[in-house]
Amino acid sequence: MVVGRPDTDQPVGLSPAAPSGLVPAADDGPGRRDRRRWPRPVDALVVAGYLGLAAALTAGQWGRPDRLFHQAGDQILFEWMLAHAARAVTGGENLLYSTALNAPDGVNLMANTSVLGLGVPLAPVTLLGGPQAAFIVAVVACLAGTATAWYALLARRLVRSRPAAAVGGLFCGFAPGMVAQAGAHLHMAAQFLVPVILALVFRPRTDRIRRDGVLLGLAVAYQVFLGEEVLVLLTLAAGVFAGTYALADRAGARRLAPAVARRLGVGALVAGVLLAYPLWFQFHGPGHYSGMPFHTRSFRLDAASFTAAARQSVAGDGYRAGLLSPNPTEQNSYFGPFLPLLAVLVVVRLGRRPLVRALAACGVLFALLSLGTTIVVNRHDTGLPGPYRLLAGVPLLDLVVPARFALVCVPVLGVLLALALDRVRLRVVRTWAPWAGAVAAALLPLAPTPIRTVPAAPVPAFVAGGDWRGYVPPGRTLVPVPPVTGAAVSPGTLWSARTLLAFDAPGGYFIGPRGVDDPTARWGAPDRPTSVLLRRAAETGQVPPVGEVERRQAVEDLRHWRAAVLVQAASSPGDPVRATVDALVGPGRDVPGAHIWDVRPLLG
Repeated sequence: MVVGRPDTDQPVGLSPAAPSGLVPAADDGPGRRDRRRWPRPVDALVVAGYLGLAAALTAGQWGRPDRLFHQAGDQILFEWMLAHAARAVTGGENLLYSTALNAPDGVNLMANTSVLGLGVPLAPVTLLGGPQAAFIVAVVACLAGTATAWYALLARRLVRSRPAAAVGGLFCGFAPGMVAQAGAHLHMAAQFLVPVILALVFRPRTDRIRRDGVLLGLAVAYQVFLGEEVLVLLTLAAGVFAGTYALADRAGARRLAPAVARRLGVGALVAGVLLAYPLWFQFHGPGHYSGMPFHTRSFRLDAASFTAAARQSVAGDGYRAGLLSPNPTEQNSYFGPFLPLLAVLVVVRLGRRPLVRALAACGVLFALLSLGTTIVVNRHDTGLPGPYRLLAGVPLLDLVVPARFALVCVPVLGVLLALALDRVRLRVVRTWAPWAGAVAAALLPLAPTPIRTVPAAPVPAFVAGGDWRGYVPPGRTLVPVPPVTGAAVSPGTLWSARTLLAFDAPGGYFIGPRGVDDPTARWGAPDRPTSVLLRRAAETGQVPPVGEVERRQAVEDLRHWRAAVLVQAASSPGDPVRATVDALVGPGRDVPGAHIWDVRPLLG
């Protein structure tokens, strides 16, 4: 960001004596410079604290393969993505596409949340400890890494006080919305490159344009492989911030705009070269789709959620919080009753600074965008139009979930907190205690609690132990029963992930096209008559009528799937799904932890 000293608005780093790169926020002589050397022992303590907190929040799943975080289906999906990245790295397979799910057609992983930016570096963890361990490590890295990156930017560029920077970084990494996303959506929680990108774009020096532009392009390209939605939000927020800052400080904007523009140009060129093929593959490669399989506009926040407490905070009420958000993962606001009030006071007190004005405008706008097309207050739709209507028809932007715009408010509030604490410490020492008390009162109710876990069905011993290999020859598939195609609870995805994609399976949990000639997005694979029949049996608890037509169709569907064996996790003889499969292909048999049907003789 183009920011100034805490007690002035002079951009830092413009004097000839100032060091380049992420420069300190002030330089008060040799003694001051020595005390602010980077890194310092206190920095290691701060980062260790972030890591410890992130580890504590994930404690409910360490060494517990029988547990998943509360949005179990999403964790299963990301475990599968991490397993795919490890397998692709070690086996030389395509990182952007796989037929291990949705066999034989495959899945366009670039068009899904494949988090290759996490999966590739974590491949050793995945191979040694399994995808569940890799997922937990990724959650810790996202939360602590985001907090650390903001702490570094605050301490080196924005504030003088390390405690102020630590508090700001803590909120940026562990705000209720970040913790809610981390338990399910790695692509939204992986925001540790956001401060890096901002620091490169808004670097207050006009030299080293080419170097900074190249670094910016590399960071942007890497962020695409972490999460494109975060990059979209960052781009919009940076644009709003820059425009508002320019209005507040026209002279500074005119001076620095040419350097920023050249930096962006170099960065765009580098990122464009690196991303040309992956983005082409995403939008035009096999398995590409258009739109989303759900109505994004329905995922909006209630205005009352901004002063409520999230479920996973010490003051949280799961019932009340659940009423004000589309689901537990999208509790992206939930700043409590005191923090928004404190933020208003900070803006009023420091409002003469262009930085504060820009942050305030950015926070207010994105908070309004998160409310959707019409504003709901305490579950009552007021009918008042929200500014999201202006984006609802814009290509690509209309795919962003409105509730996630509130995540931009998190770093806005974190930076405002750091600026306020730093300003008070520097200028009005005797009021430090009251201000510290106010900050504590605002933040303590938002302190996160360990991410909630739910039971996970075990992988059948027949699958986990590899006994399936005696039934599935090369080129054939293992079909989970029922072969769920549209729901997040996909046993095939979990079994595949936990065995590091050892076998191919039809169906699965992903986004793909409705059909060969219809690119409209849907969850999972296009329905086959047999999968619909089995899903009906599972949902209704009744065995549907099965005749010769259904049996012939089952054989056709099994041939399409290239099936060798059908596997159902442990079930009783009276299970309607089991009875339906018996009626379609004949009786199966029990194996450790599962019931199987060997269909190779049936298919020839």
